[in-house]
Amino acid sequence: MILLIDSASLWYRAFYGMPDSLRSPNGAPVNAIRGFLDSLARLTVHYQPQQIVACLDGDWRPSWRTELIPEYKAARDIQLIEDEEKAAEEVDLESQTPVILDLLDAIGLPIVGIDDYEADDVIATLATREPGSVVIATGDRDLFQLVDDDKPVRVAYLAKGITSHEIVDLSWIAARYGIPGERYSLMALLRGDPSDGLPGVRGIGEKGGAKIASLFSSVQEVIRAAENNDERLGASLSKKIIDGIDYLKRAEPVVNCVRNLRLPSIPKNLPAKVADRKRLGELVDEYGVGTSVNRLLSALSLE
Repeated sequence: MILLIDSASLWYRAFYGMPDSLRSPNGAPVNAIRGFLDSLARLTVHYQPQQIVACLDGDWRPSWRTELIPEYKAARDIQLIEDEEKAAEEVDLESQTPVILDLLDAIGLPIVGIDDYEADDVIATLATREPGSVVIATGDRDLFQLVDDDKPVRVAYLAKGITSHEIVDLSWIAARYGIPGERYSLMALLRGDPSDGLPGVRGIGEKGGAKIASLFSSVQEVIRAAENNDERLGASLSKKIIDGIDYLKRAEPVVNCVRNLRLPSIPKNLPAKVADRKRLGELVDEYGVGTSVNRLLSALSLE
């Protein structure tokens, strides 16, 4: 089994879940570093993966997505401009992410990202390309669209934290949303996600999106049904869909993960030894994160 880490999701939760009083010997914040390493160690112990890949955003607002939907994730930039405290927190978090990547690299865990694509796209490509079962660790519902019981691909959904996370498969999605589990992305497209600047089709919302996704399996089917006044939709939903056709066509590639990126090959197994023991020791001394590093090394059987 391969464990794919939505790195930004994990270190964001670590940053806000650990006290900001955690500091390096020189006073720099290390709460995200320690929380990330501790979380990764717990996931490793729990799932016992054959390989772990840290997946990165090459760009969290890819140009091709913002060309289609200019508002895509734009609210975050506005929030940082208007909220000085939030902006300061962002600086503290961003100062720690390179250290996390340096530590993973020194240990020997693969790190994968690609310019102008999000970590979601990297995860989707690896989940599609790599043989065997996959677990995706994330707090992002967008990745529910990758769940596949046949392979299988499951999501370790971290919204409630590492220790009480939920494992998402097709039956979980069906029970939660009342739709066939493989149609999550269709429901999400119709529903929208205002936090990501995706309004959805005007007037439909989650309830309407779930109803439509329970009846049809693709955007094309939905549009065809609306244009043909399919009685299963009713006049109101049909009109909303027809009025939203332009949005649906622009937003579909924004919402759907890219599954065919040209990514480097990754080792099939976890490292048999620490890749750069000297560099790892230097990072531990500089940032005072020895306990967390040792916890992860133990989980990886690299003590």
